[in-house]
Amino acid sequence: MRPDGWTRKTLRARRADRSTGHVLQSPDRGPGRDRRLARARCRDLQPGGVRGRRLGPGLGRPARGRAAARRAARVLPGQVRGRRRADGDARRRRARGGRRGARRAARGRGGAGVGRSLRPVRRLYALAVFIPVAVVLDATGSSAAPVFFTAALGLVPPAVLMSDATEALAARSGPGVGALLNVTFGNAPELIIAFFALVDGLQEVVKASLVGSIIGNSLLVLGAAMVAGGWRRERQRFSAEATDRVARLLLLASLVLVVPALIQATAGGGHLPGVQEERHDYSAWVEAISIVAALVLASRYVIGLTSSVRNRRGLFNITPEFQPGEEIWSVRRSVVLLAVAGVLVGVMSEVLVGSIEAASHSVGLSPFFIAVFVVGIAGNAAEHWVAVVVAMKDQMNLSLGIALGSSVQIAMFLVPALVLLSFVVGPHPMALVFNGYEVAALISAAVIARIVVRGGQSTRLEGVVLLAVYCALGVVFALA
Repeated sequence: MRPDGWTRKTLRARRADRSTGHVLQSPDRGPGRDRRLARARCRDLQPGGVRGRRLGPGLGRPARGRAAARRAARVLPGQVRGRRRADGDARRRRARGGRRGARRAARGRGGAGVGRSLRPVRRLYALAVFIPVAVVLDATGSSAAPVFFTAALGLVPPAVLMSDATEALAARSGPGVGALLNVTFGNAPELIIAFFALVDGLQEVVKASLVGSIIGNSLLVLGAAMVAGGWRRERQRFSAEATDRVARLLLLASLVLVVPALIQATAGGGHLPGVQEERHDYSAWVEAISIVAALVLASRYVIGLTSSVRNRRGLFNITPEFQPGEEIWSVRRSVVLLAVAGVLVGVMSEVLVGSIEAASHSVGLSPFFIAVFVVGIAGNAAEHWVAVVVAMKDQMNLSLGIALGSSVQIAMFLVPALVLLSFVVGPHPMALVFNGYEVAALISAAVIARIVVRGGQSTRLEGVVLLAVYCALGVVFALA
């Protein structure tokens, strides 16, 4: 038996003016339910000293145990509508915040996800003013040096436009077709430049520009990305397995590329072509070895592409990432812009190739140096910029994938395509016989890049080393 005047633990002491039946009821049952729940809620929310003075002495006692938890979980009459209104306001605030974040990402000032389609690249469209300048200078017969360098700068915006249109088409087409589009148009500017050089018979310029693109991605872009990303960080980490796989492919491709040159040096007359020499008198078996090397590289590339498309991952299946709320171009618009960009790249490439020899003589440098360190970089400036920017955002997997992946695509797809194309266009077939400087640059770039990315982490000191090697090669090539 409980003492007289007490009920269950969850109830207060019985008052003399209340009936026993009413006291034994639950505090949220019976007459005056809403009033009692309101008082209980006020007692739980108000400070003890204040509630006693404001609401009376009966509301100053602290709430206890499970009864307080039940009262706190109750929804008082008239509160459901307010809660729904609050939830709706919260959803609207989140939606507004998401739209603002998407707009900031589109302007290049924010956003968490950064893919290959990075909007700060559109700042390079400002270089489009050099397109009409280069055309006018070339048409009026101006000096070759201004024509060449304005054409090199004017080549960047259509290359960026071609990259953006390709990514939009890839995003609209799915992973399989997107991978094929990236392979086909990913290095289209370099292919167009090399095509015009092949037509003019400048095969050494073609090979020098290809070597310049490979070592530029492997040393210059990779080093700049490590320095920019590690400027405020002690070290950056990335996937050692995936990056080492790409570095192995680059080393394999570099070794295959130099095999015809090694055979020419040992059994084909004992000497390689000089820096200023345009040789076309290679034997038939050297040209046959070049074709075999090109087919080996192309076959390995096709196998990797097929496996990547089937597994929807890997080096060749690069799906562009767009920010939430960012507009993706339609297929018709992408095709039209891709065609316009191709025409502009063709015009700038023709002006560039036509003035390279005269410009090199006017500035006191060899066409070999200009082709390696100017033409090799100008055609792929958009991806270079993206690799550095994403490294600054501590996304080293993407940055290294862009830098090394572009080198692999040039070595395993673009070079074989140009070797086979040279038998159709141009005055002579192009044999894969590089000079000694190009052989040393290819092997050293591939080996150093493999050593640097092998540990799965990078520092700005390693980036400085890569940049120093690139500058040293530039000095050697300038003195050649």
